[in-house]
Amino acid sequence: MNSNEIRSIDGVLPVDKPKSWTSHDVCAFVKKRFRIPKVGHAGTLDPLATGVLVLLLGRATKLSQELSSCDKEYHGTLELGVETDSHDRDGRVIQQAPWEGINLEKIRGILPAFVGEIEQTPPMISAIRYKGVRLYHLARRGTVVPREKRKIMVHEFRMENQAGPLVDFFARVSKGTYLRTLVHDVGEVLGCHATLNELRRLRAGDFRLEDSVTVDTLKSLSPADLERHIYSFSSFPVYSFLDRPPA
Repeated sequence: MNSNEIRSIDGVLPVDKPKSWTSHDVCAFVKKRFRIPKVGHAGTLDPLATGVLVLLLGRATKLSQELSSCDKEYHGTLELGVETDSHDRDGRVIQQAPWEGINLEKIRGILPAFVGEIEQTPPMISAIRYKGVRLYHLARRGTVVPREKRKIMVHEFRMENQAGPLVDFFARVSKGTYLRTLVHDVGEVLGCHATLNELRRLRAGDFRLEDSVTVDTLKSLSPADLERHIYSFSSFPVYSFLDRPPA
């Protein structure tokens, strides 16, 4: 096959997204590197986050809504005593407060309020639209607008270790959950602020970190090698109709 030929590849490719890359960056890289006409993803990861990003290739882009709706698991680190405008360390620090005296026992004591079906106000720095405009565009102009609370499901949220103001946690949550806002809200209840310092997605639906290929590996793969990392539609019987050639 000519190296310039556009390849018709349909399926799901779980990628271990590196830090500082946007989800769009990963899609654009795979699209250009392997000359695949259509590449999308099922569930955005912020630039600060790493881990499982489920890429959808070719006709698999039709599965975006279904595969985005799955539960996800994360391991992360929050930082006590700091509030940022984005609720994570990529944002601008807007407030600080003493955190000494806040220990794992105290944090664990408030966590029941953050488990189960809860309501969450999306952050201003997000891709949600307000009157047709992405919130992050408004935030960059210094504009704050009302956001409707959304119901989310937090299946599991536990604090594991603490080293000074840094606290490691594990979370299993539903679609639409902003982990950085969950961390921010914990900090507000504690009265010392908190921001997300690190985040790694361990699982998205049926796809786990161990199923994912790194960007560095993708850089060295041939198109034939790539196909060995792709999950075909036969892996998803409910979507088997997509195996039929387009009309």
